[in-house]
Amino acid sequence: MATIGFVGLGAMGGRVVKRLLDAGHPVIGYNRTRSKAQWLLEAGMQWGDSPRTVAEASDVVFTMVTNTAAMQDVLGGEDGILAGLAPGKTYVDMSTISPAVSREVATQVAAKGAQMLDAPVSGSVITLEQGNLSVMVGGDPTTFEQVKPILLHIGPKVNYVGTNGLAVLMKIAINLSLQVQILGFCEGLLLAEKGGIPRETAIETMLNSVIASPSLKYRVPFILNMPEEAWFNVNMMQKDMLLALEMGRNFNVPLPVTAIANEPLTSARALGLDQKDFAVVYEVLALMAGLHK
Repeated sequence: MATIGFVGLGAMGGRVVKRLLDAGHPVIGYNRTRSKAQWLLEAGMQWGDSPRTVAEASDVVFTMVTNTAAMQDVLGGEDGILAGLAPGKTYVDMSTISPAVSREVATQVAAKGAQMLDAPVSGSVITLEQGNLSVMVGGDPTTFEQVKPILLHIGPKVNYVGTNGLAVLMKIAINLSLQVQILGFCEGLLLAEKGGIPRETAIETMLNSVIASPSLKYRVPFILNMPEEAWFNVNMMQKDMLLALEMGRNFNVPLPVTAIANEPLTSARALGLDQKDFAVVYEVLALMAGLHK
C-alpha cells in the first residue's frame, strides 16, 4: 500500500488516520500539538517532526486543518509541505477553505511536479466512525482515480465533482444548510418550550417527525448535553457561512437565508461561546427570548 502522510490530527483528522491505519496503510503524521496524536502513535502511526518531513516520507500527503490560514501555515516555509513535495507525489487537502486559494495552491503544487486534489468531507465524527462519511473531490481526473481507493477507506461515498477548487465549493454549498437547519430547528424548539412543552419532550417529538434530517439527528442532542470538545465549533461554522456568502457575491447568487442564519453565530461569539459546538445557537436564542437554563 502507498505510504500516507497526514497533517492535522484533530477530532476529524485523527479519526481519518485511524481508519487508514485499520485498513492497513502505513501512515506518518504531524500535528501542531503532539499530545493529541498519542493515541494514534499507540495505534501504529509514525511521527513526522514537520509537515515537510511528512511530505518527503509519503506518496500521498493529506491535510485536514481548520481554515485557510492554518493550511498556509503547514504548506509554506522551509518546513512546509510544499518543500517536501516532488514529482510523482500527490497532495490531498481535506480542509474547507476558499476555492480561489485552493486553486492557487494547486498551481504551486504543480510547479513542484506533484498533483493536488481538494477532497473535503461531509459528515461528522459519528458519521466517520460509523463508516458513512462522504468525500467530494476536485482536481485532475486521472489523479482522482489513483487516489480513490485510499479515499474509499475513509468513506464509502466518493464523488468527483470537477477541476481543482470545485470540491471545496461543493462543500461550502452543502455546509450552509447545516446552520440553516439547526437554526430552524432551534426556533421551533424554543417556541414549543416557551409555550410549556418540556425541552426534552419537544426534542424527542421533533426528531421523530419529518423534519429530522441526518445532520439534525446527530447534532440536536448537543442542545441538551454540549460535548467538552466541539466537533464543529461556532468559529468553524461561521467561517463556512462567510465563505458561502462570499461565493454568493462572486456568482451573483442571492443567499438571504444564509445571511440571516449567520447572525446568531456572531451573537454566540459576542457571548463568548465561540468554542462551543454550533448547536449552541439554541442557547443564544433562548437568552434573547428570556429563557434561561
